[in-house]
Amino acid sequence: MKETTGRTIAHITLVVKDYDEAINFYTEKLGFTLIEDTKLNEGKRWVLISPDRNSSCKLLLAKAANEEQLSRVGNQTGGRVFLFLYTNNFQRDYHEYLAKGVEFVRNPCREIYGIVAVFKDLYGNLWDLVEPTH
Repeated sequence: MKETTGRTIAHITLVVKDYDEAINFYTEKLGFTLIEDTKLNEGKRWVLISPDRNSSCKLLLAKAANEEQLSRVGNQTGGRVFLFLYTNNFQRDYHEYLAKGVEFVRNPCREIYGIVAVFKDLYGNLWDLVEPTH
């Protein structure tokens, strides 16, 4: 039996153009929870969001601070799916997101691991919405 390391991924940085527009998209369109929004200095905030308050991994929204970072907004993975949002009710979330104007770029399909569709966030990052089979 393998021992656990006691380590976990706590946050994943998502580079954004604007804190408030990103918070609005993720909370209003995707139904995420704003966990923390703390001003660190002029122009920099510590903003954590999560699909569920009890989720162990949260997104850290980081405002692009220079041209190089700004060039990565919306394409942090070179066009590949970046984040995977698991749900226990695909149909509920899929139809709710459609009604709120979330753009899906790949229609729902059944794969061996579950039902999946691909959507874009407000900047163009690709997400999988997945209801796992197990």
